[in-house]
Amino acid sequence: MVQRARVVVVGAGFAGLAATKELARSGALVTLVDRNPYATFQPLLYQVATAGMGTADVSYPIRTFAAKWPNVRARRAALSGILPDKRRVEFDDGGALDYDYLVLATGVTTNWLNVPGAPENALPIYSLGDAAGLRRRLQHYLEDTAAGRRESTHVVVVGAGATGVETAGTLAELRRNTLPLTHPEVRPDQTSVTLVERFDYVLAPYKPRLRDAAAQALRKRGVDLRLGATVAGVEPDAVLLEDGTRLDSDVTVWALGVTAPPEVGSWGLEQGKGGRIKVTDALNVPGHPEIFVVGDLAGAPHALPQLAQPAIQMGRHAGRQIAAMAKGGQPRPFSYRDPGIMATVGKAEAVLQLENGLTMRGLPAWLVWIFIHVAYLLGGRNRVSVLLNFFWRYAGPHRSRASVTQ
Repeated sequence: MVQRARVVVVGAGFAGLAATKELARSGALVTLVDRNPYATFQPLLYQVATAGMGTADVSYPIRTFAAKWPNVRARRAALSGILPDKRRVEFDDGGALDYDYLVLATGVTTNWLNVPGAPENALPIYSLGDAAGLRRRLQHYLEDTAAGRRESTHVVVVGAGATGVETAGTLAELRRNTLPLTHPEVRPDQTSVTLVERFDYVLAPYKPRLRDAAAQALRKRGVDLRLGATVAGVEPDAVLLEDGTRLDSDVTVWALGVTAPPEVGSWGLEQGKGGRIKVTDALNVPGHPEIFVVGDLAGAPHALPQLAQPAIQMGRHAGRQIAAMAKGGQPRPFSYRDPGIMATVGKAEAVLQLENGLTMRGLPAWLVWIFIHVAYLLGGRNRVSVLLNFFWRYAGPHRSRASVTQ
């Protein structure tokens, strides 16, 4: 009887889930490990943060995911150490697992870029807990402003990548369309949404005409764009720019950059730029071909954008290579197929750029954005809930939209 390969996949993000699927189909014995009991659909975290969706809409239990295959098990734990020579991983709960192959897909964390006061006074939007915390902060401050306990609820979003643009656009729509209904006591001058970006444009990876369209759409929604501005510091009630400008900020949202978590340095694997682990062309670790690194944690020569598609393709590739190696084959180089990029600015407004140069904006791009995101959600209930949510907010009765802040 042929002994099946034991594979430990650490991390239940896009890359880890994709790797697990491929390995499950190959017949390997897979253990999927994550510090949380759920997988998070990160592209929609800004919707949770702005109260457009609930946490259950963008999360899915990893044990439910694992139960789809008899050869997959799930475990809740955080990785504390790797013993490559013993082919063993250790966890923060004192447990350990032996493996034949290891897939590291733990992802990255917020990069504060050494900006004074940022870790203490800004709120990231990288995890489900981050998004829920930001939503609670906004709701609490708006209630206090309405009751006269606070003077204002000004929001500054730092970073005009897709996350920053989507967050600022949604907050601006809530400010203009929802707050007059839910918090009529709050005057318009008591709230604002500002987006700060060090480049002279938003959405750097996009073509100029799409950048300009996104910036125009943000301004139309009432976002104050501060382009070509570098953040010098963050205070409890302000964001300081290098030119000396002080922006009032009751809530500062940090949507600017990611880096490898500090604990990666203790794993004994060579790191490169941003703390990412160096890998071969096949995505495994030099000197340890049985260890694969996928997703945002994978460094040179495959330091791809921190997006869902690169992570999914990396995870699939790792799973296929492990299945081949378990049968005596050799790992093949990874090749990324770029399907394009997209970002939404608000209801009925998005930008889309395909790898072949085709671009789209406005309502058609927004509809494509919705359906693609819904398609990648785990679980039928999540897909139905999110799809209905989007179209109800867009086409439903105007007064019903007031519920998003309640």
